Amino acid sequence: MTVSVRTYQPEDAEPTWESYFHAIRDTASKDYSPEQVAAWAPEQVDLEEWNARRAAAHTFVALINDQVVGFSDLTDGGLLDMLFVHSSATGRGVARALVSAVVAKGRSLRLTEIHTHASRTARPAFERFGFEVTRANEQNWIRGENLPNYDMRLKLSS
Repeated sequence: MTVSVRTYQPEDAEPTWESYFHAIRDTASKDYSPEQVAAWAPEQVDLEEWNARRAAAHTFVALINDQVVGFSDLTDGGLLDMLFVHSSATGRGVARALVSAVVAKGRSLRLTEIHTHASRTARPAFERFGFEVTRANEQNWIRGENLPNYDMRLKLSS
């Protein structure tokens, strides 16, 4: 199966939300409590607001067999704000393809580094992609639940 990556389109709002939801509910649930997971990925989302956030960044979607299986986005300031792979597509190179697209975009924006806030679940993947931990965040509150994570960065060479 080949992973392809393209830029986000408004019709990607629902499938990217589903990737986000299942990445957290199914995959990240191994590293976070049920309460933390429920706060991080609530049952309902405002798809218009979700779409606006994706449209405001440089957002990429990953597809396998024309189905959205993940997404990532990069802000102009160099924040890789989202990297989520649907639980049905883990281990297939989806995250690597998305990070490659984000890094290429970062270079085209002439960024010197890309930074992210990686979950416990995502940290090992980011380390494999060359990111380094710059700080552990023991206090990271989302909807009343503490979800510790890590600040990480990737220096971009010219």
